[in-house]
This record gives sequence, C-alpha cells and structure tokens, in this order.
Amino acid sequence: MRTAMVTGASGMLGAHIVERLASTGWNVRAFVRNASPNGWLEKLGARPVEGDLTDKASVRRAALGCDAIFHAGAAVGSGGAWESYHSANVIGTANVVDAASDGARLVQVSSTAVFGGERYHSQPTDERLPLPELPERDTYGRSKQDAERLVLEAAAQGRVWATVVRPPVMYGRGDRQFVPRIGPVFLRGIFPLVDGGGARLPIVSASAVADGAVLAAGADIARGRVYLLANDTPVTVADLAAFAAEGLGRRVRTPRLSLSAGSVVFGVLKAVLWITGRRDLAAHATGTLRMLTRDNPFTSARAFQELGWAPCTDPSRALPEAFREWARSFGERGKSL
Repeated sequence: MRTAMVTGASGMLGAHIVERLASTGWNVRAFVRNASPNGWLEKLGARPVEGDLTDKASVRRAALGCDAIFHAGAAVGSGGAWESYHSANVIGTANVVDAASDGARLVQVSSTAVFGGERYHSQPTDERLPLPELPERDTYGRSKQDAERLVLEAAAQGRVWATVVRPPVMYGRGDRQFVPRIGPVFLRGIFPLVDGGGARLPIVSASAVADGAVLAAGADIARGRVYLLANDTPVTVADLAAFAAEGLGRRVRTPRLSLSAGSVVFGVLKAVLWITGRRDLAAHATGTLRMLTRDNPFTSARAFQELGWAPCTDPSRALPEAFREWARSFGERGKSL
C-alpha cells in the first residue's frame, strides 16, 4: 500500500487531500501540531502524526518511508510580519524538501498570490508568466514565491521529484478564510454588484484542488512543473451573492453600481481602512475591486491537458453548504460570548 504524508492536514485543503487519498487506498499520515483534537482526521482515514514544520527532525520522522508528500501547510493571511511567514512558509518548505529527498514525490501547494497584482493581461495568465517582484508589504505572496523557488530549484538539481500546484482563493467544507471573511458582509443583507456582477471570480473548490494535487503526484510529466488549478466551474459575483443568500437562509439585496461608482466606494473604503489602522486590508482594496469586476485571469489548460484534471464540484451545491456551515459555526460562537 502506498503511503503519503499531508502537511496542513487539519486545514481545509489538507483535509480534502487526506479524504481523497484515503478513499483511493493510500495509507495517510496527517502531519499536525497536536494530534489530540484531530480525531476527525482518523474518521477520514488518516493517522495523525505530531510535528512542527519548522522542526526539520520531526518532519523527517513523519515522512520516513513515504511515497508522496503533499505540502499544504502554510501561514496565510493578508498582512503580518515577514518573520512569521518566512518561518512557516519558507523554512517549513525547506524542511519538507529535505524530507522528500529520501525518495518521496513532493507536491507543493502554492498560490496565485505569487503573481501579486500582476495577473491581469490581454491574454489568459498561465504558468509561463515570470513572477513579478512583489512589494515588501506583500509578506504572504513573497513567502510563497520563495517557497516555490526552493522546490523548483531542488527539482531542477535532481535532489527531489517535485511539482507545484497554484490554486486561487478556495472554498469548501472547513473553510477558514474566504467564507468567514465575506460571510459577515452578506449577513448585513446587502451586497452591491459593481458593473452588473457578471465577472467570473478566481475561486475554486478545495475538493477540485485536492483532486488536481493527487493527479499531479501520479503524473510523471509533472516533475519540475507548475500547474494552475484555477478553473473549475465558473462562478460570477452575482452567483456568489445568490449562493450566499441560499446558504445563510436570508435575503440579500444586490443593488447595481456602475464601475465608476464602485471605484469611488472602494476608494473611500481604502481610505477608511488606512485611517483605522488596517493598512494590510487597505493595500488589497484595489485588487478586490478588480476581482469583482474583471474575469478570472487564470487558465488551467496545462492541468487539463497534462494531468487530466476534470473538476466536477457543483458550486450551486458546494457554496451554499460552505456558507451554511459557517453560519452554524458563527451562531455557536455568538451564543458562547
């Protein structure tokens, strides 16, 4: 039986990878900081193994004898000190590369954040686009760039068999980022649609990304290559509002704003965030407006052609359920306050 280690196994994507592997006959080790509260991973078919990504020895012990390592563990966010991202995402990745040098195939989960704001072009953005130099404040994006370089350099040097997958924003069961951030906006009952709300969002289901990661591990052609897992079933901004309303069980009004009016609103929002000390969020205001008014710039043609990636998650079911799950969790937290 093949054995795999999954870092970040208690996170949304890691859990989907665990489930996908276990369902197809893999022996799965779920690499977590604390095994005791993760009994649910055993129900998915994994054996929790304690360790810390910044501790090289614990990573090597957990990976010993593995046929594959899926590195989904990372510090995420829109701001914060460089040291914390560097420690988790760069040093942690270096330790995983070291562990994979014993013969395991390594699938590094990166992010389209490596492109920063340089993602919209006249042609679809694919894996051939050189990565831009990111501003110092983009600590997360910079750390993911550095982590990618470590993996790809090790692969080029023949030290490891490795491939990189880059998802955009993900949603699904166990979401701790996307839905929890925008859920409170929809709970207010109003979500303006800028420029009609017809833009296709750069979001993808975690289940589809897990499928792509597992396919990449088994494809010989994937060695040393990067794959954008950024297009499953298209979801427009208007679709998102409707799915959120369904999942939250409430009406969400969607007044239309022209692009010029939307630009003014986001300009004011950016100023307010800056004044109130949320400069990390202010820095993303322009990018958020672009995301809401321009189509998903990425293409997953390479993953379709070389990996046979064929996402089948239905967002009309998965997105409402993600909001429904968050609403239940949000309600329980509110009762305990």
